[in-house]
Amino acid sequence: MTIKDSELILNPDGSIYHLNLKPEHIANTVILVGDQDRVEKISKHFDTIEFETQKREFKTHTGTYKGKGISVVSTGIGPDNIDIVLNELDALVNIDFETRQSKKEITSLDIIRIGTSGSLQKNIPVDAFVLSTYGLDMNGMLQAYQIGNISNPNIEEAFIKHTNWSANKAKPIVIKGSATLEKKLESELTHKGLTATAGGFYGPQGRVLRLAVQDPDLNDKMDNFNYNGICISNFEMETSAIYGLSKLLGHEALSLNAIIANRANGTFSKNPAAAIEKLIIYTLNKLVASN
Repeated sequence: MTIKDSELILNPDGSIYHLNLKPEHIANTVILVGDQDRVEKISKHFDTIEFETQKREFKTHTGTYKGKGISVVSTGIGPDNIDIVLNELDALVNIDFETRQSKKEITSLDIIRIGTSGSLQKNIPVDAFVLSTYGLDMNGMLQAYQIGNISNPNIEEAFIKHTNWSANKAKPIVIKGSATLEKKLESELTHKGLTATAGGFYGPQGRVLRLAVQDPDLNDKMDNFNYNGICISNFEMETSAIYGLSKLLGHEALSLNAIIANRANGTFSKNPAAAIEKLIIYTLNKLVASN
């Protein structure tokens, strides 16, 4: 089936609309970061940078680290931006821009998110690394797609029951991360857990300034959730969207977060920049070691 111009939007130079990339500009290993300024904090470790571009908040550097091709792409904040980035990354490798048709052989990307987050558990201290074994989608973006074959109903129903989840909200979805990338990136330095993904920073994560939230006890309920040893480790705004779209599109995805705040203990990292730098070097070296 030929994809219409209105669905697959290309710039005049033939690059994809938001990311401003052509297929030859992207490596098969992609590191996603939220902050565009963090792209250079990763690519400064590269041996070479072969391509750079930016459009809006979407910045890309593609190069090599110890001989391995890697692209670093900034997504901006939130699941809506992840919807743009994941679909356009997939289009770059799995759609022929000349014929506007899906390729017969599908390319699977390795997609690793490097982010910062707040821990919900007392035993995950600031400056620790969290490897997300699951993503808990609480924002509804994935509901636009056919998601029946990627969800984990048992965990979802347990969470809905435990939190007395409002029927007026989008149904929570739990998506497992890549087992392949988990083996590559885990170590004694990583804490594992289920990462909750909200659609906003304030009310959706239980923060109250001048607006009351629908369930003021939700964070406490999340802190105490336990399904056969699976606990909610941290709260952020991208992981479940990355996991869900990657599963649907056939890519491997895993999320790593440097914990800069512990909401259970009320503590904040004394040097968050050092924590994220350590996670960047850790991730790059793990990717090379497993190459």
